[in-house]
Amino acid sequence: MLYLKPIINGTGNYYLEAQTRDERRTDVIVDYHGEQFIIELKIWHGSEYNERGEKQLTDYLDYFHKDKGYMLSFNFNKNKKIGINEIRIGNKTIVEAVV
Repeated sequence: MLYLKPIINGTGNYYLEAQTRDERRTDVIVDYHGEQFIIELKIWHGSEYNERGEKQLTDYLDYFHKDKGYMLSFNFNKNKKIGINEIRIGNKTIVEAVV
């Protein structure tokens, strides 16, 4: 948030753990220059856990009527593969950054 806040200062807003009408909580929503970005934050606990996070994000994208979302995965494994991947799930696109 220390990195994000100065970028959107005065030109947008961000919401942490915003509650949806169906009482689910998104991790981060950013409104910036008229666009809305849905961001899911995850700590790497294996492929199965990661897939559940991707499904969770696609559900949020459906709720907010968006086709593209973002997932930031924190991987503390020594042999991790860092980088940015674009994943298609149905008609949704997830941009996943692994750090």
